[in-house]
This record gives sequence, structure tokens and C-alpha cells, in this order.
Amino acid sequence: MSPYDGISRGVLAALTAAAYGTGQALPVITGQDAELDSVKLVVKGQQSQTVYKDTRELAKVAVQMTSALIDGSTPEVNDTTQYDNGIKVVPAFLLQPISVDKSNYQRILVDGGYCTAAQVTG
Repeated sequence: MSPYDGISRGVLAALTAAAYGTGQALPVITGQDAELDSVKLVVKGQQSQTVYKDTRELAKVAVQMTSALIDGSTPEVNDTTQYDNGIKVVPAFLLQPISVDKSNYQRILVDGGYCTAAQVTG
């Protein structure tokens, strides 16, 4: 389990270079960010899963929050309890991450317009 798809690819490369997996199954390798190179590995069954956070939605919320601040209003938040930094609870707008694996990458990433089928399988 790694916090970043790039690290997951590095782990897989190191295991492959050490001939791990020849005659034995690779361990479960997971990542985060749904980077195209890692999605390709998910499709091939080499990386088990990645966490997808739609950057289009993140950008939309960031623009809305920034516009509210520029206009002198209060940005919209949807969480006022989870982020306590020890001094105060920091309000936030949380987006839902999605676990992507071989069974749902088509529906989530391709059908959702994040990437094309050719990019994933090519």
C-alpha cells in the first residue's frame, strides 16, 4: 500500500527486477491518484487498485471557494468536524475518493471521461 501511484510503480519495478513473481504471485500493490501509467498496471492485473480523486471536481470546488473569498463571502464547506488542528476545527469541502480496480476502471475512468480506453490499454 502506498500513498502515491509513482511509489507503487517503483515497488513493482523493484520486485520485477528482483525476479519476484516468477513462480510466485506478486503481493497486493495499491496506490493513489489514478495516474494513467498505474491504471494500465491495474488493467494488466499487476497493480491491484488505485484511489481516484476527480481533479476536475477539485478544480471546480477550488474556483468556487476562491471566487467566494474574492467576493467577500464565505466559501461553501461540507465538513466542520474532521480537521481539528489542535487550535481550531478547520472547515473543509471534502470530495469523495473512489477505489478503482480492474472491475470498475471502465465505468469510473473511461465512461467518466477521465481517460480513453485507448490510453488505458495502449
